[in-house]
Amino acid sequence: MEQNRTILVVDDEERIRRLLKMYLEREGYQIEEAENGDEALEFALSRDFDLILLDIMMPGIDGVEVCKKLREKKATPIIMLTAKGEEANRVQGFEVGVDDYIVKPFSPREVVLRVKAILRRSSPTTYLKTDTTAKNVIAFPYLTIDHDAHRVTANGEEVNLTPKEYELLYYLAKTPDKVYDREKLLKEVWHYDFFGDLRTVDTHVKRLREKLNKVSSEAAAMIVTVWGVGYKFEVSNE
Repeated sequence: MEQNRTILVVDDEERIRRLLKMYLEREGYQIEEAENGDEALEFALSRDFDLILLDIMMPGIDGVEVCKKLREKKATPIIMLTAKGEEANRVQGFEVGVDDYIVKPFSPREVVLRVKAILRRSSPTTYLKTDTTAKNVIAFPYLTIDHDAHRVTANGEEVNLTPKEYELLYYLAKTPDKVYDREKLLKEVWHYDFFGDLRTVDTHVKRLREKLNKVSSEAAAMIVTVWGVGYKFEVSNE
């Protein structure tokens, strides 16, 4: 499966691109390279990549701006590469739709593991061999989540979500009416403790609602803000 996956590696340092390329190609991935934000944005908008490894600090357009512009058009999974001490930039990255981040200097093995984890969570083809008679589907009025295929439909129309948007929706929908504070959502949805700006959750909820609302206002309304606490998934009894 990995042999059919194409990853875009974006970094202004050639040695880092070459290192990542070497390790990822060993795993069977096809690698394309970009050395700055403008080139990365051009590649990412004109082609379909399975994942993008994106450096945050680059000449010209930085990684945050690349992600912001890309998210207007596509839901391609993005892992951001950041240097130590750039926590504010990482927060910005999460707010504009980054799915994960890795701090430099990094272990190439860690990068490979993170890449595999993101691709497992984001690719429908991962579950092609699943027994269709036992599909893992959560169905509500106006909204259906097919977890085997990582597919969300609202009023019968598919909704294109990023991996993190999907995980956030699925986590809330698994336990209707249960209220989660932002700290809990950061820990569970982002899969590790993230000591950053809690607005990261708010931004993802906002973007998730906007995408759902384009096809179903009823589905969007299921994500309810509990003021002073956090969020819950609420199913109407109507």
